[in-house]
Amino acid sequence: MNDNNSLRGIVGLCVLWLVLLTMPYWIVMIGGYVGLGSRVLIIGLAAMATNLLVGHAGVMAFGHAAYFGLSAYGVGLFINYIAPSTPLGFVAGILVGTAGGAVVGFLLRRLRGIYFALATIAFGQVFYFIAFRWNAVTGGDNGLTFLRRPIDLGFMQLDITSGIGFYYAALAVFAVSAVLMAIVLRSPFGHTLLAMRENERRARFLSIPVNQHLWLAYIISCFFVAIAGGLYGMLNNFVSPHNLHWTQSGDFVLMAVIGGMRSFWGPLLGAAIFVVAQDYLSSLTGNWMFFIGLIFVLVVLFIPRGIVGFLQKKTS
Repeated sequence: MNDNNSLRGIVGLCVLWLVLLTMPYWIVMIGGYVGLGSRVLIIGLAAMATNLLVGHAGVMAFGHAAYFGLSAYGVGLFINYIAPSTPLGFVAGILVGTAGGAVVGFLLRRLRGIYFALATIAFGQVFYFIAFRWNAVTGGDNGLTFLRRPIDLGFMQLDITSGIGFYYAALAVFAVSAVLMAIVLRSPFGHTLLAMRENERRARFLSIPVNQHLWLAYIISCFFVAIAGGLYGMLNNFVSPHNLHWTQSGDFVLMAVIGGMRSFWGPLLGAAIFVVAQDYLSSLTGNWMFFIGLIFVLVVLFIPRGIVGFLQKKTS
């Protein structure tokens, strides 16, 4: 049985990467566009990063959009005001987003339950209102516009200004991030997070420094969501305060629930469903969130483990 499960896992992983590698070509055939595929990748990475904390560590976080947006602003501000370098701007954005997460995570490390969740919303809204009010730097409600530029590797130039070029650059970053995330979750530290999720009191009895582990998990989660935020800013060549709003954080959690919070790839599937449904339904009706909410309710009622969890149960 274990051998069969392992074989199914390998086949499923191969199919997943085949789908991602060929997406720019088949997505157009079904009425989509390359930019939509890039959004699925990037938002999927943000949902997976949020789920690292929510699904694997067992703490509810509704403020990750703050670090998603901070990273996007970091990229734009660096490119516009410091140096017109896309790679350096991307690194700067990741550092800004991760630093914000490190500071907030340190302040929240002793909180649990509803207090932790509400505090993440509160701190996230602080960053949102700073971006909204600081017109001279962030552009306020009008947002910040910037341009991603080709990357000069010395021996060749990587053109990420085209849709396909940017998609494969984003896919490469996504792949590296997914591998690093999997390494973290399979490490002793990752198993400690699972122990904390299942029974924090027993973890404390085993002399595990729970607060420090939670802080480190928060930083790691914010690091990956900052990677997604930087990519999202470059995808749109634009960032606005909406990218930091708590509702965006709620969307990340919702995607994880739809796909499966206890699975590694579940949030990516949830993000694909959310992003594609949003793109299609918003062109038909202004009440598209009603249908997204309906999907969420149906998943919670009938498949509480999410779509991936349901599929795994059917094939086991």
